[in-house]
Amino acid sequence: MFGSRALVLSTLLATLLAAVLVPPPAQAKPRPGLPPVNPYAGPVGSSTMHGDPASSDTTRYRGPGPGARATTRTLLSVCPTILAGKDGYIQALCTEYLDRAPTLNIIDPTTLRTVARKHLTAGSLLGGVYAYLDHRDRLVTVDGSGRVLFLEHRRAGSTGRTMTITEAAAIDLKPAFTRACGAADCDAVTTVAPGYNGLVWFATAQGRAGYADPRTRKVALRVLGRGEQVANSISTSPAGMAVVTDHATYLVKANRNRAGRPGAVKQVWRRAYDRGPARKPGQLSHGSGATPTFFGPRTGREYVAITDNARPREHLVVYRAASGRTVCKTPILGRANSGTENSAIALRNQVYVASTYGYPYPATPDGAGEAVPAKADFVGGMQRLTLSGKGRKKTCRVRWTNTVASAAVPKLSVAENVIYTVERLAQGSRWDLVRIDPARGRVLSRTTIGRGPTADTLQMVGTFLPDGTLLQGTVTGLVAVRPAPAG
Repeated sequence: MFGSRALVLSTLLATLLAAVLVPPPAQAKPRPGLPPVNPYAGPVGSSTMHGDPASSDTTRYRGPGPGARATTRTLLSVCPTILAGKDGYIQALCTEYLDRAPTLNIIDPTTLRTVARKHLTAGSLLGGVYAYLDHRDRLVTVDGSGRVLFLEHRRAGSTGRTMTITEAAAIDLKPAFTRACGAADCDAVTTVAPGYNGLVWFATAQGRAGYADPRTRKVALRVLGRGEQVANSISTSPAGMAVVTDHATYLVKANRNRAGRPGAVKQVWRRAYDRGPARKPGQLSHGSGATPTFFGPRTGREYVAITDNARPREHLVVYRAASGRTVCKTPILGRANSGTENSAIALRNQVYVASTYGYPYPATPDGAGEAVPAKADFVGGMQRLTLSGKGRKKTCRVRWTNTVASAAVPKLSVAENVIYTVERLAQGSRWDLVRIDPARGRVLSRTTIGRGPTADTLQMVGTFLPDGTLLQGTVTGLVAVRPAPAG
């Protein structure tokens, strides 16, 4: 999910997309093993919650390093989605305390001053959480109005110190839902992601996959599985869109014809996984807590990885993206901490997972079901696994295990070759940004970034900026962790 999501307590009412997209910029030359560059997405590493459309949870920027300095920005809202576009401005999509509605905050990256705000229509419980930046720096999201929105920010006035946020375009999803299930509000979009052929993909709470085409405004839907639900984010690659329901993993696609018009949503493959007998403590749904992750040593998209919900120990499950064939299935973590709500880091042939078993979320989504056991201690723990072998004979082997009590979705800085996460210490009385050696799992350095319950990072995702700043959402706003001054 938050590891996907931090406070996603339910799904939000749908809506998708907007106005005609301009031709995308030329696609950057791919580098072996790195996620493929999506020409319809914003900067690689900061355009989606998980860094890129493949949900690799990697960044090509360096992090703040040892001796970093933390600055807190209080927004009186929970901020699970913090993105940054080509212009450098921070776009934080936060959930308001009072009405649980999403609000887009445009924040100056230097002063952390909010230069523009737009309050969106509330949807189910928490409103819009998943969003992305397109190649024009527009935030694409869904709110409770039943539309997908393209939100654009521009400088206002002669001084340029303030900005305005406007609705550049929108596509109404309500007619498509009415046709699919009888009423405009019979289902709700949980997540959106950019397709590699210009489509805007989405998944719904009631187990549907769909897209909106910004060129034609066509909306298409497909039921993934009767009685299945989607509680996590989705991922895209040139092969299509990967989505995990509470029962199975799917790959779907929709090809354009010679006239440039997309067809129906087609299911390429479906693979059921072990969903276990019940929701585990520290997870927000009964089933996988993972956003699917594309990765691979050559193209960065040969495989798709998830974690299941098996007992007593969950598994890392790796599929071949083209066929859905299971490449490996390996137990992860230990009997006392084998559960995760977070997306895995995956790069080339390495996968890193973090335990959220027993994490004390303040609430759970409607319909999540009782946890079994009802409560458990949050002890944390992380693991590195390596995919190895030739041809069809491959294995996923554990290379290290540590005891870091990760309270945020870990991210790997490729430039620095360091994993960053936030550690919850002393039962939530202290929160440290920790740097971890991906080769051995040992902690390289730590920086205290907050104290007490208001600094809770709630398993949310951090975002890196080109200058090495790490932006981390909290239950009251965000923290900017900057590199130590030179000299």
